[in-house]
Amino acid sequence: MLNQILELNFNIMDNSLNNLFDYNINLAQVFDNNIDKGFEFVDYASSVNISCTMSAQNPLAIKNAVEYCKFKSKEIGALISLPASVTDPLSLSSEEVEAIVLYQLGAISSFTKAASLNIEHVRPCGLMYKTAAQNLEFSLAVANAVKKYSEWLVLYGAAGNVIKETETTANINIAQEILINGVYTADMSLDFSSGLISDKDLLDRRLNGLIKQSELYINNNESFKVECDTIHFDVDYGYTLDLIKEAHNTVEPRPVNYNKVVASGWVE
Repeated sequence: MLNQILELNFNIMDNSLNNLFDYNINLAQVFDNNIDKGFEFVDYASSVNISCTMSAQNPLAIKNAVEYCKFKSKEIGALISLPASVTDPLSLSSEEVEAIVLYQLGAISSFTKAASLNIEHVRPCGLMYKTAAQNLEFSLAVANAVKKYSEWLVLYGAAGNVIKETETTANINIAQEILINGVYTADMSLDFSSGLISDKDLLDRRLNGLIKQSELYINNNESFKVECDTIHFDVDYGYTLDLIKEAHNTVEPRPVNYNKVVASGWVE
């Protein structure tokens, strides 16, 4: 009887894993005067990365984003980056990386604390995201800094071997992320030099492939299986709003922590 129950639980988990997704967006990245850019995406996301970066930062934009996410009951994470003056991230010591990370986590936490909230995850962006996706040592430096701030935070990173090795080595909770508009190569690496995909047919196929079969289409004909905890939607690209609406209508998203608990079998 016990074996039958365990087998049933595993079958339930296997059938549900394909439907456990987090949809995340960035807010409060201010490159112009639109401090509330992206708010129209919030209803369809399950987690929001609020910019506390060392570039494109506007304190009022952070405050507005935190308060809006509280009103919409969305999970909040910190969107962090390297200073604009850093052109070679690998030249930074682990102590320098730690200071850069902790400084930004402290900044966003002051706003969430004032709103009686906590940050739940951390997502690097820009050059920090790219370097962490390609270099394990740098990824571990970021992870260790995040863990030093709080061992309960989830570190978002580009899906692949580096973030998985970071999880094991640093003993930190991670979320493997797919950029819905990102250009991927046949080995599942992000091609950071190619900009973003604008082919609507490919984007539609990619979205459906990810949600329904955990497959990532790199073009209209080629795809491969991927491990994906969260899908990132770029609020700067107009068609992405249609994509996240479609995704939300297909599978209602839940934050990464919730999905991992469901996958463990503790909740249904």
